[in-house]
Amino acid sequence: WELYRKLFYDLLDQCRAISPRKKFRFKNRLLSLDSTVIDLCASMFDWARFRQTKGAVKLHLLLDHDGYLPVFAHLTDGKTGDVKVAKTLDLPKGSIVAMDRAYNDYGMFTRWTRQGVFFVTRLKNNADIARVKSMDVPQSGNVRKDEIIRLQPFVAGRADLEDLRCVTIWLEDKQEELVLLTNNVKLAASTIAAIYKERWQIELFFKLLKQQLKIKTFVGTSANAVHTQIWSALIAVLVIRYLEFRSRFEWATSNLVALLRWNLFSYRDLWKWLDHPFETPPVMAGPTQLEWDSISPPT
Repeated sequence: WELYRKLFYDLLDQCRAISPRKKFRFKNRLLSLDSTVIDLCASMFDWARFRQTKGAVKLHLLLDHDGYLPVFAHLTDGKTGDVKVAKTLDLPKGSIVAMDRAYNDYGMFTRWTRQGVFFVTRLKNNADIARVKSMDVPQSGNVRKDEIIRLQPFVAGRADLEDLRCVTIWLEDKQEELVLLTNNVKLAASTIAAIYKERWQIELFFKLLKQQLKIKTFVGTSANAVHTQIWSALIAVLVIRYLEFRSRFEWATSNLVALLRWNLFSYRDLWKWLDHPFETPPVMAGPTQLEWDSISPPT
């Protein structure tokens, strides 16, 4: 499976060379970090035992929002914690990482802050904080509060933590508040909220991987077979992204996957088809069938 991993990163370089820019105006590189559990049958995949009757592997993923490309992927057993993998990442200075509160680790947040790496996540419900400063919020919009906060050291377990920013958003559809935690004090509170909302793209990526590329069913039961199939699915995602970047047609990823599957045995010019997928395919000249009378008898 290591061969497929190497091929994945080689193809990633080609995709990043032509990937479009993200929709946000800020220059920071926006990333989303998350993981997904891939369930396996414990009796057939005994090397991946997760619970007493259940097996699993976990895919940890870092998604770059420039083109929604997976720039880091790591497979572990189902029991490996998300924070453990997050601590091993070497994130570029100035980047912004959006993630859910399963990654809350105040020591890691302090290290990232001192390295110039920004994050946006949700504040834990049981976080014990002290408000240092309240900032003005726009009268219109869904921002309720914008505050500089300090974590109580006896709760966080460390006394050397950096002050952080807390942005409270009102969710009209759910009729509840969403409290976001970040170390970025320059971006507007509404932009912080939009960054966390953009984190949903990594959930859509996992949905594409599991539903469209069929990694719920495996053709082999060994660890090598499972890893190979998952890396192959990730390679397929990069190929699809590459086709999207090359095309002038506004493709939805699910539509492109479906139409590619339907046209696998069609003899078409791929690059022309990507730009004009609904044009009538050209009529191909068939083989010439000779009439029986025109065949000369052997001499």
